[in-house]
Amino acid sequence: MVLTAMAGFFCGDNVNADLFEQQGASAEATRSGKPLAARMRPQTLDEVVGQDHLLGPGKLLRRAIEADRLGSLILYGPPGCGKTTLAEVIARVTRCRFERTSGVLANVQVLRDLLKAAEHRKKHGGGETVLFIDEIHRFNKSQQDVLLPYVEQGAITLIGATTHNPFFFINSPLTSRSQIFQLEPLSPAAIGQLLERAVTHPDGLAAQPVHLTDEAVAHWAAVCEGDARRALNALEIAALTTPPGEDGTIPITRAVAEESIQKKAVVYDHDEDEHYDTISAFIKSVRGSDPHAAVYWLAKMLYAGEDPRFIARRLVILASEDIGNADPRGLTVAVSALSAVDFIGMPEARITLAQATTYLATAPKSNAAYLAVDQALKDVKEGRTLPVPKPLRDGGPVGRKQLGYTGYKYAHDYDGHFVDQEYLPTSATYYAPVEQGYESTIRKRMAHWDELRQRARAGKGGGDA
Repeated sequence: MVLTAMAGFFCGDNVNADLFEQQGASAEATRSGKPLAARMRPQTLDEVVGQDHLLGPGKLLRRAIEADRLGSLILYGPPGCGKTTLAEVIARVTRCRFERTSGVLANVQVLRDLLKAAEHRKKHGGGETVLFIDEIHRFNKSQQDVLLPYVEQGAITLIGATTHNPFFFINSPLTSRSQIFQLEPLSPAAIGQLLERAVTHPDGLAAQPVHLTDEAVAHWAAVCEGDARRALNALEIAALTTPPGEDGTIPITRAVAEESIQKKAVVYDHDEDEHYDTISAFIKSVRGSDPHAAVYWLAKMLYAGEDPRFIARRLVILASEDIGNADPRGLTVAVSALSAVDFIGMPEARITLAQATTYLATAPKSNAAYLAVDQALKDVKEGRTLPVPKPLRDGGPVGRKQLGYTGYKYAHDYDGHFVDQEYLPTSATYYAPVEQGYESTIRKRMAHWDELRQRARAGKGGGDA
């Protein structure tokens, strides 16, 4: 399938033509030799499965497609959920000229040529143009900026497909001028429906005597992570490599299904949405004191090949941000885990990470230290920088007296190793320990010191106690 810009056509008089093959061949001829997943692409909205929240009866996107009243839109979802399929279906029902390109191969010049042609066509009565851009997130900012004036002026209707969160990877001017529809991974039932259809469909495996067991379907539906393409590819491999049985049929059992797809596919692209979403779920589960969820997300990341040192570094941050002095040992555990993970590596590092994860998840929680430093940083940034009180300044053995830097009280010379004196020329408070774990002890200690300060400042002589 060609991914660069292709000549479009008017589909009002040729609705059933194959939009992406312009060689004049019949549909049957163009489909021969294609992978099963390509041959089984739905041709109508009724054949699309698994996106009922968008395409069910009466849903907004379905109504817009059927009424040919589409504005620019961005289809966002994981691989194999039907983004390109939906764009092709839209092409078949729209009366607009349909052009297609890809964020992988197209450059600024290709875009300009397509956009100027669409603008010229509209001005001279040639009709509207729908421009489909697959993997639009791969366009850089300058390429996306090229699209903006044409989308804004209505010269084209843009359909972008992306596996990345459009609010992070697509310019905000484009997202604000487009409707964003999030497609979900296909459910096991939807995957099963597609597999059953492929076995009996003329464009699928109907010519082969395939006997597909329920166990095989259930296995693929479970391990393909909602990716229709992966499930259909596994089915095709199984059908092509399994010898017929005594009755002449090709038996596709669970054992065959397992062999045809060696490892469970986990949607987890490094430095992309699933990476950030999963580490976010992991951290929030530890913060929320749920060790079961935390270990599950840890396992998902490790299975997908995440760098264990990245996970350990995040635990070190969490130990200070979310546990702090409620359990000071949490930071020691996290730092030790980071060191151990770096020293021993995988697969044994999984055990160390699990220990650190479960310890931190079950530790008492406090973000008091985190809040304290952020509030202090805010005050430093936005307010007047406070001078260091003279008794606290360091002018050297000689300069301290000459500059008036005297009067410092050495806390260890006083009862309880505490003395009241000015350490900050403001009454602002930053660290507020909570009633959790060891911080409850700290809270009581600080309250005792506050009481001593108040007594000293009231002239009751308690400041040196």
